[in-house]
Amino acid sequence: MGHGHDVWFTEDAAEFLARAGERLTGDPVTSTVVSTIAHRIRDHGRGDLPHCWFAVVTAPDGGFAGIAMRTAPFAPYPVYLLAMPDAAAAALADALLARGEDVGGATGLRPATDVFAAALAEATARTVGGELHHRLFELGALVDPRPVPGRLRAVREDEAEQALAWMRQFFVDADEQAGRAAGHDGEAGAFGIEDVRRKLAEGVLWFWVDDADRPVHLTGANPPAFGVSRIGPVYTPREERGRGWAGAAVAEVSRLLRERGDRVILFTDQANPTSNALYQALGYVAVADTVRVDID
Repeated sequence: MGHGHDVWFTEDAAEFLARAGERLTGDPVTSTVVSTIAHRIRDHGRGDLPHCWFAVVTAPDGGFAGIAMRTAPFAPYPVYLLAMPDAAAAALADALLARGEDVGGATGLRPATDVFAAALAEATARTVGGELHHRLFELGALVDPRPVPGRLRAVREDEAEQALAWMRQFFVDADEQAGRAAGHDGEAGAFGIEDVRRKLAEGVLWFWVDDADRPVHLTGANPPAFGVSRIGPVYTPREERGRGWAGAAVAEVSRLLRERGDRVILFTDQANPTSNALYQALGYVAVADTVRVDID
């Protein structure tokens, strides 16, 4: 293979975790997306994903070079990359071309994702565009926000449809709040009621409710993977914004997760100054930048 690297692929999440688990545990914060999805597929199956594979890139000297996966349930089914040297990212692009895969997008840590996308685009006479920039934060010392009425409570089974509607709307509103055209609409449509029910069973979906027990905000999380819990989505309906619900809910969820011994992280949209300021005020510290791009 070009670049002297070897790329190993598997559709078996358990096999992947057995091979790459030590590397994932070595940096459980930046590997959060790969780890949580691999555990979910191992424990619950792949469902009807059109693409489902995990990859480990090995350097010419036999050492570990990088990790990637393709499990997104929405078009263009982007490849997700963790940090890796430029040569490893280019080798991954070569391997996918050799497999005959049509890759229309990439997402993950920078600069590996940029290098991978550029290599694919050059090899197929296409262009890279449609960039969405996110930032990964980890909770430092939690800072309590100003008190607001109400409390945090778990979403109930009979509220699953409402939670689903808000989770879908989260993706749509994220683009509006960032001042750009729709870019998350595919993700919104990929979320179904079975995803909500799984989160209810896992105990990682909460409403902030007012004094009348009326839901005014939703915060979700992912089950911990290698000791790290990732918060999201975080959604407040338009008519309830500006009242402190999000800060109160995220602070309380962060406290719950930390009290059970987890490191707590979340992603923000870099184009949304409101959410970035909110999380930093709560004590979250920037760790790494990620990008999502289209290859057209």
